[in-house]
Amino acid sequence: MLKILQQPWPWYVAGGLIGLIVPALLLLGNKHFGISANLRHACAACFPAGIKFFQYDWKKEVWNFFFVGGILAGAVIAVRLLPDPDPLVLHPALVKELAGYGITDHSSFLPEELFSLRSLFTLRGVVMLAGGGFLVGFGARYAGGCTSGHAIMGLSDLQWPSLVATVMFMTGGFIMANLLLPLILHL
Repeated sequence: MLKILQQPWPWYVAGGLIGLIVPALLLLGNKHFGISANLRHACAACFPAGIKFFQYDWKKEVWNFFFVGGILAGAVIAVRLLPDPDPLVLHPALVKELAGYGITDHSSFLPEELFSLRSLFTLRGVVMLAGGGFLVGFGARYAGGCTSGHAIMGLSDLQWPSLVATVMFMTGGFIMANLLLPLILHL
């Protein structure tokens, strides 16, 4: 059993399990799946100011805090108790491409050249972390939800805005990965 949990699962198993979350949430309490709304709930709970956007009964959504807590706990359990003992293997073409950007650390999924305190205070680090974080947060708010809310919950409910948002997420991801990211990595 431990060996099964340590290996990547096929897309049809992992995708099917994620897909089952939607009807489970709807049947168990008429709840909607999404992650980005938690920031609004946390702000409404911690900073009850006179801001109209945060004036609602956030306590009805407290289950969502437990959901996100479960995601974080699952990540910690996976990293600590279920690590993959095999070294990270990258395709030689990818190693060559990354070397062109100055990324030579392939010991983990998070290269030291991009994800470290030292790299945070570089132009590339500020653009990727601060700029990217702002754009993700702004985009999720502007789209009325995040990728998980729209692509998993909204599409399963056959919502037209979720289809439009998911197509735009995919288009933006393609443009970022293939056109903008190479420019940013050269900074």
